[in-house]
Amino acid sequence: MHPGDDPLGDFERRTLTFHDETRPVYVAGHGPAVIVMAEMPGISPHVARFARWVRDAGFTVHMPSLFGRDGAFPLAEEGLAVMKRACVSAEFRALSSGASSPVTRWLRALARHAHEQCGGPGVGAIGMCFTGNFALTMMLEPAVLAPVLCQPSLPLNDPGGLEIAPDELAQVKQRLDREALTVLGYRFAGDRFCTAQRFAAYAEALGDRFVPRVLPSSAAHPEPPPFFAQVVASPHSVVTAHLIDAAGEPTLAARDEILAFFAHRLLPATPADPR
Repeated sequence: MHPGDDPLGDFERRTLTFHDETRPVYVAGHGPAVIVMAEMPGISPHVARFARWVRDAGFTVHMPSLFGRDGAFPLAEEGLAVMKRACVSAEFRALSSGASSPVTRWLRALARHAHEQCGGPGVGAIGMCFTGNFALTMMLEPAVLAPVLCQPSLPLNDPGGLEIAPDELAQVKQRLDREALTVLGYRFAGDRFCTAQRFAAYAEALGDRFVPRVLPSSAAHPEPPPFFAQVVASPHSVVTAHLIDAAGEPTLAARDEILAFFAHRLLPATPADPR
């Protein structure tokens, strides 16, 4: 245990099984569902803070445990060990361009379940870092209406690659066009894991359905937790570890735009399109 750990006591810890795979999911709030997928190395206090912002904006947040120790303050050594295990796990395609991680099938089932439980027009989904592209693959589930990709970092060995199978990417593009939906993407200009090449690949694949946001590296919090300072070692986590929670900060504006995007797609009374 670390004094900076988050006990997650204001979330209900549910155990959900889909496709014979059981995982904990932390749930809080009321309203349409939003799936918040943690970045590496897991559900950190900063990820939980973002999930609470989603909850407080009028949504039922569902935060699945995909790797790491839930609520852990991201230390360098522990976080690096989690990252190494995930890279060789059969659930993730950390080093495969043009392939979708198998865990996205489970996540699509979670989105379907959350929609059935929470109602509304559909579900929002946000992935970060290791899970960054998952929200796009989840668009294969019709319930998902509002996908957000924060610093999508896979595949780690191909800066311009996309972590999604070509046929699934084509299906997602067809759906985006057919339903006039958009995908929001966020990265820092100096991110060494989510590069300009990757955003260019998204733009080529999705056209104007992909709405990119590139923040200056100077907008990143200068003192992130040890895992991000020592292992990530570049501006990276737009709405979590590198967010500066102060008025006028670009990272806080990014958070607000994401919440507005969810509201526009999932809360019918919200007229404004944040684009």
